[in-house]
Amino acid sequence: MSRSAPYQPLLLRVLHGINGILVITSIITGFLVYNTFDGRFGKVLIPRIDPIQDIHGTVALFFLLLLPAFVLYSFHAGQRRLLQPDSIQNLTQVGKPIWWVSSQRIINTLMLLSSVLAVISGRMMKEEWLPTRELDHLWYYCHLITWVIMVCSLAIHILMSAKVGGAPLLLSMWSWKFRPGDSPKNWYSRLRSWLRNFAINNFSNQINQLIQRNFSLIIIEGVVLLGIIAAFVLPLFFSGG
Repeated sequence: MSRSAPYQPLLLRVLHGINGILVITSIITGFLVYNTFDGRFGKVLIPRIDPIQDIHGTVALFFLLLLPAFVLYSFHAGQRRLLQPDSIQNLTQVGKPIWWVSSQRIINTLMLLSSVLAVISGRMMKEEWLPTRELDHLWYYCHLITWVIMVCSLAIHILMSAKVGGAPLLLSMWSWKFRPGDSPKNWYSRLRSWLRNFAINNFSNQINQLIQRNFSLIIIEGVVLLGIIAAFVLPLFFSGG
């Protein structure tokens, strides 16, 4: 691969690719669920797919299981692609390259937050609500709103990526070529080295590293991780409402 071409780490491409496929599939199947059982805000006349709710739930479950790995990668190795301390301030420079880059980072961060809200609201829904036309539950409305946010965020994410990096950036995310140092056989050794260094460093060093990081991202990462935990735990204690 040419050094002048955009290069994305292979692990990022794998996580991003699988996550992207699951998000798009969830959006499509989510609409089909709405179209089959609701349709109050408009619907498309297409054949009914009876098991569509189970299909959507299965895709969403795989998405939830992958989300922790994607989130941890995004907030650490990929943190420069997320909200930065000057991102909001740079929005005043409309039309300039920094405006597009900052907007892309904000949208990327919003997608992570909306993903968590989507999995929480989906997990809190009951399977029998829609088939019995119990359409006025708070969690269902929350899930519908999150679906709209996800669709808009995904569209803007693609458009921003095309504007910032053009076709080469978009194509680089789906390329399977990788540099020798980025080989999957090195992933385990890198993880083990990172864990060893983390264990060796004393507590004060860890605190200093946290302080040096983007404080806003630390807060957002905490919210996202707590949200993922909530998506697993809350359904065990609450039946939805």
